[in-house]
Amino acid sequence: MKKYKEFLITAEPFNSDLLSGVLWESNISGINEEVNCIKVFTDDLSLSLNELKDRLQSLKNEKLLYSFTIEENIFENKNWNEEWEQSINVIHVSDKIVIKPTFRNYNPKSGQIVLTIDPKMSFGTGEHQTTKLVLMLLEIYTKMGARILDVGSGSGILAIASIKLGARHAVAIDIDEWCLDNAIENSKLNNVNDSMEVLQGEITDIKESDFDMILANIQKNILLEIAPEIYNRLKPGGIVILSGLLDYDEADIKTEFTSLGLNFLEIKSLDSWIALVFQK
Repeated sequence: MKKYKEFLITAEPFNSDLLSGVLWESNISGINEEVNCIKVFTDDLSLSLNELKDRLQSLKNEKLLYSFTIEENIFENKNWNEEWEQSINVIHVSDKIVIKPTFRNYNPKSGQIVLTIDPKMSFGTGEHQTTKLVLMLLEIYTKMGARILDVGSGSGILAIASIKLGARHAVAIDIDEWCLDNAIENSKLNNVNDSMEVLQGEITDIKESDFDMILANIQKNILLEIAPEIYNRLKPGGIVILSGLLDYDEADIKTEFTSLGLNFLEIKSLDSWIALVFQK
């Protein structure tokens, strides 16, 4: 009977996107996000606990993690698809926005926007607080006919939501090839592929400089690094929504982005996670 390994990982702070990003560099078969941990699966029995520890230690060395734990178990004859599907549910982000996978049924109420998202091997199920924060802010700040840039777009959920909220066009860009394929698939599932451009690359690959709104749900160190690039691609009066941040990141992000000439508008929080809004 075929065997597989499961690694149970906790971290402080718990940022599933950050953790998943480094863990996918190993030969793994799937990741499930739980309430306060992630489970990593592989049928490669040679994948060692120490290899994953080294990857997480690299995040700790960069001061992106304070601490982590990892446990290893070996099981037999697991149904991968069933395991993954059981972990994904319908998510009510707000009264207006609902997220569902293709394999869950949902009858929307009048006026609700349903985002059909199958995250697969990219990031952005909508369960994490940072994604919810940006979606709630998109309800407030998305203008009809706007042009949107989503940096580090993962599953494409934020770009898709912006179009369903009235944006005319969205560009979703991520360095990960899995994200490219998944965001394209999700754009088609939501019938917004004609209004959404999905790219693999970095913000420096974007040549336009007239976006009405720029979204970036990524960790603090990258936001600080690309802050000038975000500013340069935003039109006067444009909005920036930043997330992937913990409450103690607020001061550093405010200092950097206001020093560029952006005005701070508001902060929104869920648990210890925050999203910040600026305007050019």
